[in-house]
Amino acid sequence: MKLSEVKIALERLNKIAFKLENGMEVPPHFHITEVGKISRHFIDCGGIEQNEKKINFQLWESNDYDHRISPKKLLSIIKMAEDTLSLDDLEVEVEYQAETIGKFGLSFDQNTFMLINTQTDCLSPDMCGIPAEKPKSKLSDLIIQPSCPPGGNCC
Repeated sequence: MKLSEVKIALERLNKIAFKLENGMEVPPHFHITEVGKISRHFIDCGGIEQNEKKINFQLWESNDYDHRISPKKLLSIIKMAEDTLSLDDLEVEVEYQAETIGKFGLSFDQNTFMLINTQTDCLSPDMCGIPAEKPKSKLSDLIIQPSCPPGGNCC
């Protein structure tokens, strides 16, 4: 989800809610402790130079159970970050505490922001010898040709 899409969604909301893919809701007293731009410049396993830029939101919850951030307040924080950090309309990544700090993609479903699980991946599988994944077949779809016909005296 791009930053422009987040802003459009926030303009339509009365309250902000986040939910994980497993259905667990982020408690409504969360704080957004950071809105920033993350830049990664790296070499992947195939020796290819990569540049990645994303907008980052960091969600945090504490024992401040009365805290509620409004859509209007988050829009003002985003505006301040856009002005100060010269944010582009990039994909938004969300950091949220799991067993360790988890990084999630973001989507929007009706009235809720969804934290989408992310996975690591090889960016250059052809360069570092990762074989292509073989297509999976159901045993029930296989046609078995008998190699020894009945009465063929080969068994």
